[in-house]
Amino acid sequence: MKTPYINIYSVLKLNRLIVLTAIVCALLSSTFSLWMAFTTNKNALNSAFAINTDGSIIPLKLVSQKENFTVEALAHLEQFHNYFYNIDASNYERNLKKALWLGNSSVDNLYRQKKADGVYNRLLQYSLVQKVLNIDSNLNEEHGTYSFMTTTIFEINRGVITDTYELVSTGNLIMVDRNFPNNPHGLLITDYFENTLKKIQNENRKK
Repeated sequence: MKTPYINIYSVLKLNRLIVLTAIVCALLSSTFSLWMAFTTNKNALNSAFAINTDGSIIPLKLVSQKENFTVEALAHLEQFHNYFYNIDASNYERNLKKALWLGNSSVDNLYRQKKADGVYNRLLQYSLVQKVLNIDSNLNEEHGTYSFMTTTIFEINRGVITDTYELVSTGNLIMVDRNFPNNPHGLLITDYFENTLKKIQNENRKK
């Protein structure tokens, strides 16, 4: 008895069905893998992990990280403005050296400009005392970029005369490696600029 021939069209149809099934399965598998990778990455960005004393893993939410960043950023700005503006003839070199660790070339350029203008020479010549009274900083986040505006109130004691000034400065903050004790907060001031400087009447300030 002869074996009947298989219809070639049936074979091609079956092969096409197998190929389409394989392609659909591959697409579904790839889609699932991409979704899993996206979900894992999102969870990783929203959480960090620490090891507890008993060896267990503790999840730390991104909200806590942002809160910690705000605290460190404000502390960094206060430290910088204290070093840069709280100076006198005996400490200005030491304080300015510390301040330069906390900012990039924009801070260094401002320092060099002040030096060229004779600001520090007058500090030595007339034994001036520049004392910071208050530092108030505001942070703003936009698309992952942090900017700040700081209002610094300081006074300059010229012996018999003491004048009070209000300085408004702006800039950005970026994260860098911590460097203790030079840069303990791991932040760097960029695009630093002194916007306005005005003299405050002492009688108004006392009110």
